[in-house]
Amino acid sequence: MFPFENLLGSRTTINLDQAERLRELVANWQLLSDLSFADLILWVPIRKDIKMWPSGHIAIAHIRPTTTATVFTNDVIGEEVLWGTRTNIDEALSRGEIIKDSQLEQSETMIKEEAIPVTFNGQPIAVISRHRDIEHMRSAGKLEINYREIAHQLYQMVAEGNFPYKNAGALIEPIPRVGDGLIRLDVNGTISFASPNAKSAFSRMGWNGDLEGRNLGEAAQQVSVTTENPHEEAIATQLSGKTLRRVEVENKGTTIDFLVLPLIQGEDRIGAIVLLQNVTELRRLDRALVTKDATIREIHHRVKNNLQTVSALLRLQSRRIDDPSAAAALDEAVRRIASIALVHETLSNSDETTVAFDDVLTSLVTHSLELSPRMGQLSIERVGQLGSLESRLATPLSLVVTELIHNALEHGLAESGTHLRIELQRYSNEGLVTISDDGVGLPDGFNLATSANLGLQIVLTLTENELNGELKLESSDQGTQAKLRFPL
Repeated sequence: MFPFENLLGSRTTINLDQAERLRELVANWQLLSDLSFADLILWVPIRKDIKMWPSGHIAIAHIRPTTTATVFTNDVIGEEVLWGTRTNIDEALSRGEIIKDSQLEQSETMIKEEAIPVTFNGQPIAVISRHRDIEHMRSAGKLEINYREIAHQLYQMVAEGNFPYKNAGALIEPIPRVGDGLIRLDVNGTISFASPNAKSAFSRMGWNGDLEGRNLGEAAQQVSVTTENPHEEAIATQLSGKTLRRVEVENKGTTIDFLVLPLIQGEDRIGAIVLLQNVTELRRLDRALVTKDATIREIHHRVKNNLQTVSALLRLQSRRIDDPSAAAALDEAVRRIASIALVHETLSNSDETTVAFDDVLTSLVTHSLELSPRMGQLSIERVGQLGSLESRLATPLSLVVTELIHNALEHGLAESGTHLRIELQRYSNEGLVTISDDGVGLPDGFNLATSANLGLQIVLTLTENELNGELKLESSDQGTQAKLRFPL
């Protein structure tokens, strides 16, 4: 489907609120199409000013039913009709009323067309044309009759501005399919019709006997094994049909999702329909994902513990070595391992698969300062945020940042300078980390690619191979600046 904006453009007077209302309608109108066994086309009037009479209509959306054959072999989205050529659509828009069936001939097939105004804030803003094959309408059973009667009530709600439901939010998304199961309630919440699949869903939860003539809430209460929260409404109340609700009922290993859609006529509630969907497999997968997530967090926790154990062993080893250079090398290894452990610790305490890198950076900076002999003389400035990062980025990035901070403290700010600045910038497709100091700067002839400094070689390798990024080191009279750029 084309984006709404491409079709509406400057040729219509639809504003942002009206366009959003039309999007809500299109998101839910498969229900209308299936219940009425009809193709639906959404038409918007063409005019440059709201005070002008429309010159015609443009089709901005088209839906086909899943309950019967379509009457259109091709999409009609983008098609335009002049005012006066489709009188049903014209009258529905100008009068704000449903215009009943008229017969059209199309490719040797007789089609019935009905036009329903789409009302928003008391004003018709568009028209739905409903198209049905007359041949498929001649023999109707109980299911078809109930579906069509419900469809008529819903179309009346569209014309009165009561459908789609206001402030429904994500409650009705995704909306179950009509074919998955439908129950029709009267104004008292009594079942007047239940489709075969609805009866099957209740049967799988242990229900025996007829549903029609029974109160839906009471029937669901009887088969439910869900422990009710004393602070929530009882299932019987939630399934009374009085308000828009979504409820899950579970029994005998089967979980059924109930979506209650009240039917409104004017200011009065005249009943409700309830769409049922078997979500047993979905809930099983949800539980499996929760178990998997818990397992992954436990793995991160154990990896963190193992890294801390390795770090402690290396620290003990360094204290037993008399050679200062060897002891310093072990201390650097301890620092690098601690940086990796911080990422795993963050992942073990989070339900997300991403890392809050700004929190990790706080720990990295604190740990690095504790190792500096000039800790009391230095000031740290942090600007900006990177937010959450995937773990595949967070681990190498934490090592790179640790090395750059340590390098600035050990070499740039070892004897002179007092300021270390860490600037974080996040754009739509890349991240930028800039670490600068006001220390002595880089030595003459310094070349990052040929430097013998192990820390910088680690930084360069991780930047190129793990982050797919770019690192630049620049020096001036004001100190040194390391600029790391990497794609998100």
